[in-house]
Amino acid sequence: MMSAPAGRPTRVLLADDHTLVRRGVRLILDGEPDLSVVAEAGDGAEAVALARETEVDLAVLDVAMPRMTGLQAARELSRRLPDLRILILTMYDNEQYFFEALKAGACGYVLKSVADRDLVEACRAAMRDEPFIYPGAETAIVRTYLERLRRGEGLPARAVTDREEEVLKLVAEGHTTKEIGELLFISAKTVESHRANLLQKLGMRDRLELTRYAIRAGLIEP
Repeated sequence: MMSAPAGRPTRVLLADDHTLVRRGVRLILDGEPDLSVVAEAGDGAEAVALARETEVDLAVLDVAMPRMTGLQAARELSRRLPDLRILILTMYDNEQYFFEALKAGACGYVLKSVADRDLVEACRAAMRDEPFIYPGAETAIVRTYLERLRRGEGLPARAVTDREEEVLKLVAEGHTTKEIGELLFISAKTVESHRANLLQKLGMRDRLELTRYAIRAGLIEP
């Protein structure tokens, strides 16, 4: 799944849980002769499944989606399909998400508010193996990074592991321990262990506080 051969449009997988957003983004991409949306997903897990069974060159993933976020899906896709290009499309102008997106294997980060302006160029940059950072972000990101270096700090550490993040998201979405175990193919006892670790790590007491944290972290939408 390297660059699309000359004469064939880049095959795009589009993942967003809002049908209207997908429709609008599809109109933007399908309006270009070198881009073609060949698959659509309503959440991250569906995106991973579709990418494995459909011939796609580029995945465009929303951050906040049910079951599995765009960042979680990007990590999974990077492991399973290392040649697949990945773009994160988000409403969050957030430096932490930007760094997480790069660590997850994405080559670009596009804001939904300016998707009509930036998304096509971001797709083309991704297929050229070039990174795309939304205009205006570079200065803020570099300034913050340099300030951290001056203070002797590195990049901000993630509070939770990938698996804990998966459990946290499903807890916040209201799934039972049994349902979470079935979705993640782990035992109910392991789910409870992850939940206890999350409460201890984050200094929280119950599902409600975990849900509020998940909203702030962009794992679920309010």
